[in-house]
Amino acid sequence: MKVLVIGSGGREHAICWKFAQSPKIEKVYCINGNGGISQIAQVSDIDISDFERLAAFVKENGIDFTFVGPEIPLSQGIVDFFKERKLKIVGSSKDASRLESSKIYSKQFMKNYGIATAQYHSFFNAQDALDFLDKWGNKKAVVKADGLAAGKGVYICANADEAKKAVCEMMNDRVFGSAGSKIIIEEFISGRELSYLIFTDGKTYSMMPAAQDHKRINDNDEGQNTGGMGAYAPAPLATAALNKKVEDQIIKKVMLGLASEKLDYKGVLYIGVIMNKDKPFVLEFNCRFGDPETQAVLPLLETDLTDICLAILDEKLADIKITWKKQFAVSVVAASGGYPNKYKTGFEIKGLNKVKDALVFHAGTKTEHGKILTAGGRVLAITALADNIQEAIDKAYRNIVLIDFDGIHYRKDIAKRLL
Repeated sequence: MKVLVIGSGGREHAICWKFAQSPKIEKVYCINGNGGISQIAQVSDIDISDFERLAAFVKENGIDFTFVGPEIPLSQGIVDFFKERKLKIVGSSKDASRLESSKIYSKQFMKNYGIATAQYHSFFNAQDALDFLDKWGNKKAVVKADGLAAGKGVYICANADEAKKAVCEMMNDRVFGSAGSKIIIEEFISGRELSYLIFTDGKTYSMMPAAQDHKRINDNDEGQNTGGMGAYAPAPLATAALNKKVEDQIIKKVMLGLASEKLDYKGVLYIGVIMNKDKPFVLEFNCRFGDPETQAVLPLLETDLTDICLAILDEKLADIKITWKKQFAVSVVAASGGYPNKYKTGFEIKGLNKVKDALVFHAGTKTEHGKILTAGGRVLAITALADNIQEAIDKAYRNIVLIDFDGIHYRKDIAKRLL
């Protein structure tokens, strides 16, 4: 079989790597890929929003099914486009993708199906939001852009002045473009966060090991929010009892909502959960694998990803048993100096050949004249597996110090809160 993976980040490298391990897959294609993906897949340069060209590529190359990595093409309706042309594709429909592409829709969905989430108010112009904050009181608030903002459209504000500044940046200055033309302001909930991911064929689901992400750029969860600076799985916080609670109070209700709203959903659903005391609240939905959670979770998967995808497409997910390694995975992201703000690219990455007992997933890299160069904010993710968390942490950091490029930055405390 032949498979096409759409996307170019560390998440997509992990997905391509997993497909390349499948005895059923003779060739992996990736659009647009990166320097690492090009070593295991045939990469092609096509705009991932140009569905006509993507569909033509699938037909020309006799590709059996497509797997969508990032959120943009899902929100634009790639799944609907491919299905109209009888092309097999794993992902959520445009309507279903609103769970991620519109915070307001997502919140209303949760309200309709009794899923616990923070109290919120939605706004369509800045003045209404500012007037609301005058009455809100000088307390913590979370301001979120309604649309897609590459994981950066969330401001956690310590007081009303910070919240007002966030409103003005989003709605007046348009720092996130049209994504911030509508916003929500919600109460701040404190607690530990968990990333729950499920495979679903729209009827049934299978839970993956829960992961924990590290969003802030610096150690001790300080500095700006990023797309994610590292992750580990399975998270010890996610006990069997908590997993059962999340399943009963959130996942089953989401599945009921998908069925009731007749939403076509065949793929991966990410549920960002925060534990407030012993109650799980939903922070957000992503209609695809998370990044960098994927780089920690997929290496633990024992079942052939191809079999899972075929079962999803045939609505027979309940017929296969999905198994996971009884190990820990720790993934540390190496980023360009200056990220998540301005940063320079084009620096040679050295030491990749020295990594022996860890996985290196490329994100912002490219190949030029036989060299691997930096080409993005988050450059690499180094993932190590071991029988215990201490060993996995040690192994990840033992290998990341072997890698170097100008301005390299990574957190030194990924997963260390567990110790």
